[in-house]
Parts: sequence; structure tokens; C-alpha cells
Amino acid sequence: MSILPKKELSLFDSACIIVGIIIGAGVYQMAPDIARGAGSLKGVLAIWCVGGLLSLCGALSYAELATAYPKQGGDFVYLNRAYGRWAGFLFGWSQLTVVRPGDITIMAFAFATYARSVFDPLAAHPELSQRIFATLAVLVLTLINIVGVKQGKWTQNLLTMVKAFGLLAIVAVAIFAGPNAQTTPVTLDPLPLSLALIFVLFTYGGWNEMAYVAAEVKNPRKNIVRALLVGTGAVMVLYLLVNGAFLYSLGYNGLAASEAVAADSVSKLFPVAGSRLISILVCISALGAVNGLIFTGARISYAVGREHRIFARLGSWNKRSGTPVAALVLQGAIAIALIMIFGGYIDAIIYTAAVVYTFYMATSLAVIVLRFKEPSVERPYKVWGYPFTPAIFAAVCGFLIYSSVAYALEYKLVTLIILAVVLAAGILVYRVSER
Repeated sequence: MSILPKKELSLFDSACIIVGIIIGAGVYQMAPDIARGAGSLKGVLAIWCVGGLLSLCGALSYAELATAYPKQGGDFVYLNRAYGRWAGFLFGWSQLTVVRPGDITIMAFAFATYARSVFDPLAAHPELSQRIFATLAVLVLTLINIVGVKQGKWTQNLLTMVKAFGLLAIVAVAIFAGPNAQTTPVTLDPLPLSLALIFVLFTYGGWNEMAYVAAEVKNPRKNIVRALLVGTGAVMVLYLLVNGAFLYSLGYNGLAASEAVAADSVSKLFPVAGSRLISILVCISALGAVNGLIFTGARISYAVGREHRIFARLGSWNKRSGTPVAALVLQGAIAIALIMIFGGYIDAIIYTAAVVYTFYMATSLAVIVLRFKEPSVERPYKVWGYPFTPAIFAAVCGFLIYSSVAYALEYKLVTLIILAVVLAAGILVYRVSER
């Protein structure tokens, strides 16, 4: 008899997974570029608010699907039902080979960048050092999740609480220290508003992770919706608070011109230790995102293994640890391979972006498709504003797909070719598996 997941995740655990994955290093790295695209102080707050509301549109759409089909695998389950086995398989293949290892790689590189600023015994070999730090992050956190589901969720809860309190501490210090605004004139390179919106939505990415562990959530009819709303809403509030603090401390020009915005915001009160403290906080934020991505990503591969015999080994659940060990091992191995191939997070973002938003769009439209295709299925929660809410989010995804592909064609053609080969291989594997 096969071993199935146990319901180990409370509302607090579920919300921590969402918050922990969303808040990585993006808010620190991209806030100045987003400010340049927004064009003004009010524009900065507005674009972060718009990004949060658009993410809520996606989260509400996923909430309907996750409560109607509370099974392991998230999008894999919904796409199977809405479009057929081929769609679910391609989603699972993409998550296994592109999206999840790529996302883990991006956050592991962010951890490595800031960890090296605190301690770097291989400073003379920066590229090697970057890869080693990133690999260690993936390896250690994968092992923790293999040991047991409780260890994985406790690690996630701890890292999430630390990073949330860290963001609030930055807000408090910046306000207490008072304005430290840029007084000398600066020349700002213009940035398209559309690109700034892509950056904002990237920093909000991760709200959909709840769907992947739906089978492990206690009282899923209520807690899945609550976790999606609480998690996404909490991140939106934190992002608005921290960007408001950046603007109060540095002013618009100072924020837009900053190369280390969080460190600059606390430098007035902590001129020496500020940058080191911020680096440690960003490391914790990145590790929280890596752990959450590892935790949820393996559940997708597990769901694929349960449905497709060619990946049957991934569909095993370890009774002793309560985790999908085989899926965790393979996921970690692919992520480490990408770390060795790419060596930096920009290539990893281009590798994943178009695929991520393609499946976001397909899943949000699946809300509409399944309303017609399976009207008798009980839906404990129905998305507010239907059908406009999922349709708006799908339209935004279409715009992001176009933008990411256009950028890749101009600047990252080799990465796009690698992606195309991997996806073509997925189609071939599906045809073989169905035979």
C-alpha cells in the first residue's frame, strides 16, 4: 500500500511558507530600479500597491482551485482537469527541469552574494566562491527537508519570522534615524514602467506555493484561503512599509540612485555595522525562500510521479520522514547543476520567466474552464469578481511572457535556446510515457 502525505501544516505553517518564499532578496536588490521606473515618490508606493493587488488576483484564483481540489501538486492537478494529461505533464516537467530548480538557483545566488560580503575565504576566486556558497545552501536545506516534514516546516517558520522582524527593524531604524536624503544632484538612467512592473511582480512571486502542499494542510477548506490571503496581504503591507521607510530616509532620488538601499537607510544610525547587519538579514531572507521552494517544489514532482509511470520513483512518500525523498534528491541535484552552468541569477531568471508566467496564465484561466467543465464539483470558496479577477491576472501574465521573451531574444539567446531544448525534450518524454 502506498504511503500518502499527512496533514501536518497549520494555518501559521502555511502562511509562513507563503511569506517565506515571497520575501527573498528581491525587495532589497530591485527597489532602486523599481523606483527609477515609477518616476516619483507617489509612483513608487503606487506600483508596489498595484503589484500586490495583481498578486492578490492570482492568489484568489488559486484559492478557488486549491479548495475545490485539495490534492498534492497544485497546478499539476488543475491543468490535468482543465486541459488534459498533456498539460499537467508539461507543467510537472517544466517544474522539475526549469522552474523550480531555476527559482532555487536564483535565491541561492542571492544568498551567496551577500554571504560572501560577510565572510569569504575564497575571495580571490569570486566565481568559484559564488557557486560554492550557493551549492551549500541548496545541499544543506535539501538535507533538512529529507530528514522530515516537521524539520522542514520548523526551519521555514524560523527563517520567515526572522526576515519579517528584520524588515520591520529596517523600517523602525530608518524612521528613528530621520531623513538621510540625497542632497547632491544625481542623474538617473530612465527605466521603462513596464520593466519596473515585471520587477515588482517578481518580488511578489511565490503566493501560489500554498497549492502545492494542499494535501498536507489541516482543515483545507478554510485554511488554504486564509493562508493565501494572510500571506499575500502581509507581504504587501511589509513591502509598502519598507519602501515608505526607504523614501522617508533617502528621499526619491536617494532611493533611485542607491546601490545598497537597505544599508544606506540605516547608515545614519549604524554607519559601520549597518552594511554587515543588512547582509546577514538578506542571507536569512534568501535562505527562507530557498527552503520554501525546496519544500513545496518536491511535492509537484511527487504528484507527477503518482500520475505518470515513467516518473514512478518520484511518486514515493517516505513513511519514516513524511517527505518525498526521491523528489527532493532529484530537485536538489538539478538545482546544483544549474548553479554550475549559469553562475549568476540573471541567466536563471531568463531561463524561468516565460515558462512561469505561461503556466500562471493557464492556471488562472483554468478557473473559468473548470467552472464550465466540472460545474458539479463543490467549491468551498469562489473567487471574488469572477470572471474578471482571473482574466485580469491572465492578461498581465501574457504581457510578462511577451516582455521576457523579447528581452531574451535580444540579450540572452543562448539561455532561450537551452530552455527550448528542455521543453522539447519534455514533449518527447510525454509521448514515450503515454505509449
